[in-house]
Amino acid sequence: MIKIKLNDEVIVIAGKDKGSVGTVTKVFGSKVIIEGINLAKKCVRPNPNEGVQGGIEEKEMPLDVSNVAIYNHKTEKADRVGMRVSKEGVKERFFKSNGEAVL
Repeated sequence: MIKIKLNDEVIVIAGKDKGSVGTVTKVFGSKVIIEGINLAKKCVRPNPNEGVQGGIEEKEMPLDVSNVAIYNHKTEKADRVGMRVSKEGVKERFFKSNGEAVL
């Protein structure tokens, strides 16, 4: 079960951008794209029909879910996530370290 969702604040725990904090913009199964992290330079061919100018463009590349963790603002560290059912009967995610609900 993937416990990282769209618009979650995450921290990179492995790879070249280790320690970087960002927001998840897209989720593809077991891969996520994080805003401003894991940038790669890609060559873009010009397409005059669509008004695209050619050149070198920086693009955000996907990271595996195993290389990121939810960022806990209280502890300012990476944290694990659990699932529980609240008293109202609604399923919610919570931080394992302090038991607070994930926003």
